Amino acid sequence: MGSYFVGEVTVVDVTPSVRGADLVDLTVTLWCENGLPGAERVWDLLRTGRLNRVGLRHGLAPADRRAWLSVALMSRGYRRQGQSDAPAGRVFTLDGRHIVDEDSFYCALGEAVDGPGGYFGWNLDALDDCLCGGWGATVPFTLHWDSSAVSRERLAEVVETADRDVPLFDLLLEILAERGARVVLR
Repeated sequence: MGSYFVGEVTVVDVTPSVRGADLVDLTVTLWCENGLPGAERVWDLLRTGRLNRVGLRHGLAPADRRAWLSVALMSRGYRRQGQSDAPAGRVFTLDGRHIVDEDSFYCALGEAVDGPGGYFGWNLDALDDCLCGGWGATVPFTLHWDSSAVSRERLAEVVETADRDVPLFDLLLEILAERGARVVLR
């Protein structure tokens, strides 16, 4: 369902398995290089098929949004097996009502492009990569950004770039436009 580097595996318990006389069930603890606290809940939603509707991420704390994005990235290949990118010209709708910071923007964009638990970046470089194809959408596409005024207020943090300082909201619009996404603010 995803991949992480796992190390420091410690066996905590060994019991006979109900699946066969020659088998045992192991309970282990492990260290995971990329696993973030809070990701277990999201993996459980995915594993049990309950990551099946939009909005499950609403109301997450900042650390949990980051964990959500890590699972979305790591599970992306599993969830999209056999699927190609949406064709060029597609229209996606981004719900800006629940965008409260940069991570919630990426959660919302991933959901808009790739459905529940979807991934379409988790930082500015990853967003740029996703816009190059292979991540669910083919440019050019149109992004209808609903409640964009609310998002603009919440994404006002100034980002230092190589040549200037710019509000995050404006920088996101620039990156999307540079890669061929047409954004309609609504």
